[in-house]
Amino acid sequence: MRQLQTFGVGIIGFGFMGRTHAYGHINLPLFYDPPPCRTRLVGVATSRPETAEAARHALGFEVATADWRELIARPEIHIIHICTPNKLHRGQVLAALAAGKHVYCDKPLCMNRQEAHEIEAALPAARVTHQMVLHNRFSPAAMRARQLVEEGFVGDVLSLRAAYLHSGSADPAAPLKWKLDSELSGGGALLDLGSHLLDLVQHLVGPLRLLDCHTHIAYPQRPAPGEGGRMVPVTAEDAVLLTVRTQSGAPGHLEASKISTGAVDELKFEICGARGALRFDLMHPNFLWVYDQTQPAAQRGWRALETVQSYPPPAAFPPPKVGFGWLRAHAACLHNFLSAVADGRPADPSLEVGVQLQYLMADAYDMARRD
Repeated sequence: MRQLQTFGVGIIGFGFMGRTHAYGHINLPLFYDPPPCRTRLVGVATSRPETAEAARHALGFEVATADWRELIARPEIHIIHICTPNKLHRGQVLAALAAGKHVYCDKPLCMNRQEAHEIEAALPAARVTHQMVLHNRFSPAAMRARQLVEEGFVGDVLSLRAAYLHSGSADPAAPLKWKLDSELSGGGALLDLGSHLLDLVQHLVGPLRLLDCHTHIAYPQRPAPGEGGRMVPVTAEDAVLLTVRTQSGAPGHLEASKISTGAVDELKFEICGARGALRFDLMHPNFLWVYDQTQPAAQRGWRALETVQSYPPPAAFPPPKVGFGWLRAHAACLHNFLSAVADGRPADPSLEVGVQLQYLMADAYDMARRD
């Protein structure tokens, strides 16, 4: 048995996403046999000493700090996870790259076009592995969909539709969250949900060309969090509609929304082609629906492929027949990154993918402002 390398890990930010990333490190040796490497949760940084110490105590980090720069400076930390609000990403990414750390960054990469340009300029000199956390690529259904497209099952793409729908902003009484504050987020539904949607669709069908973009703020004011009803302005969009074309000219419609009443975490796509079609709904994650146009008319119809947890080796746990869950895709995304780190090669989707996504979303906002 080959000796596995051990890499020290520092996680900057320990809210929902920081916990998700830590979950991946803790459980990866169960999911993959063998894992690509060993990791050690060395340090955690949050905005306040007490929350950092609570994270250290809960998961056994060796170091807790309210200064993220301390993690980047530590020689025993080789990998930096960036799980902070969007406003902080640029500085943390650039500092980690300059320090020679491998970088695993939550989406979006940064706030705007200028910040993306700065990061893009730093990437050629970075001799490290870096990856965006675009985990929706890593569900078995999405992996199977890409395989079918590459094999020609769909044929020439004729049209596509995709949506990522939440309902967290449908209630006007819901307090303002940082993702609806453009000073902290850089944008709303497009950066938060649309980044996933654009990446997944382009991963399946290739680059998209923007034709039009419309954004919408449902309620211009919301209660300030924890301040007894004081109203504050909403400065980032609740919903966005995009009209696109593929490289071959096929039209598409993409929607990202946080005001879809009744939605939970609904990522959907439908790709229609000359030979067949594909459908997927994250709320029914164990199946990819396919339609074979080449069959005789009397035998045509949508059928469900059992994708479940059909990951290739060395995935070893849970078995393929066990129902698929959201956290499992994050573990697969992290495995992809750590495999590249262990092999000393680039990862995909890299930070360069994040840069190009940022440029595409900046173009979309430019279009929306002209509306």
